[in-house]
Amino acid sequence: MSAAPLQAFSAFGIELEYMLVDKTRLDVQPIADIVLAQMGDDEAPELIDCSNELVLHVLEMKNPCPGPLAELGAAFQFQVQQLNTRLASFNACLMPTAMHPWMDPALETALWPHDEEAIYSTYNNLFDCNRHPWANVQSMHVNLPFADDAQFEKLFAAVRLLLPILPAIAASSPLAEGKVTGYMDYRMQVYPDQSPTQPSIVGAVVPDVVKSRAEHENCVLAPMYAEIAPLDPTHRLRYEWLNSRGAIPRFDRNAIEIRVMDTQECPQADLALAALVIDLAQLLYEGEFASLQAQQALSTETLSSILAACSRDAERTLIDDAQYLSVLGYPAKNCTAQTLWQHLGDTLQARGARHLGLWQTHLRLIQLHGPLARRILRALAGCDSVHAVYASLVESLAKGNAFIPPR
Repeated sequence: MSAAPLQAFSAFGIELEYMLVDKTRLDVQPIADIVLAQMGDDEAPELIDCSNELVLHVLEMKNPCPGPLAELGAAFQFQVQQLNTRLASFNACLMPTAMHPWMDPALETALWPHDEEAIYSTYNNLFDCNRHPWANVQSMHVNLPFADDAQFEKLFAAVRLLLPILPAIAASSPLAEGKVTGYMDYRMQVYPDQSPTQPSIVGAVVPDVVKSRAEHENCVLAPMYAEIAPLDPTHRLRYEWLNSRGAIPRFDRNAIEIRVMDTQECPQADLALAALVIDLAQLLYEGEFASLQAQQALSTETLSSILAACSRDAERTLIDDAQYLSVLGYPAKNCTAQTLWQHLGDTLQARGARHLGLWQTHLRLIQLHGPLARRILRALAGCDSVHAVYASLVESLAKGNAFIPPR
């Protein structure tokens, strides 16, 4: 007998992706299969599993059994330390952030060649995975459960509203191919280019409103499967995980998976952002600022425009859509993303948010020093060495410390 679906906000699933790099040069190291093959079950902490991703220089950590957030930061950090110990024999280590700063995916990409190789080969044949949108995009996924269509509708509406402003606090990818890109969240800038000839797979990144499983299957999955059918005659990709929008319903496990947040400098930072987003999503879910109908009235075009702006300018983005600000409870017609997040944090604190202790200090750090991308650029301005900056980030991950360069 299968377990009953989890109720909304009763438990959470977190996935963190990290790069494998040479400890000295910090170049990507395609050794994920070797590392996973050598890992024994006795080395993994009870809460966290490790698995492969599309490319061989990335490992994913996750809590396979959804649960409370409080213990996950320490559990993820322990797994980081365990993996770094094992990687030391290869003169390798884990690197945080959402994009490797100088990787050339056309030359350095190596796809996973083992158990699910047929799926990855199909992806590569259709989309060319030797590109940044596939080979160099590390993120945190936050999985929020729902029990039925009624909970799904409210939760999906809340998540959809939050996606545009997540890069303002979570951007960590300002560099690519050795250069400053002009985007705080370059991962989200290249993200829509995953499947340029099959636009239904990514859509506008921000998903359209859907209110039930049936509507999702008819309006999202069916057009996507029809578009891909001539290129995938064996139906290897005909699953709901083909949907690559910024938030995707996973009815196979009754959860909504948020994919917009870049990986941070250490697990405690990631968990702080996850906790903040979960608390805010719950406030919206409960209709604190606006009705469900008012939330769903925001157009996908409007939300996608705000997401693009926040991907470029992060906390300095000017948001001047009064309707959007209103449904988030902000009283004025315009403000910066930084001001909006300060207001949202203050509101959550006043409401006695459930996870306040997990995110309050880190949100204050972001308000003072900027999101990680801003701190990376400030560190780079101070030493003019990309290698030195990312070596410091590797150390932050290894030690579980926040990355705060001198002003």
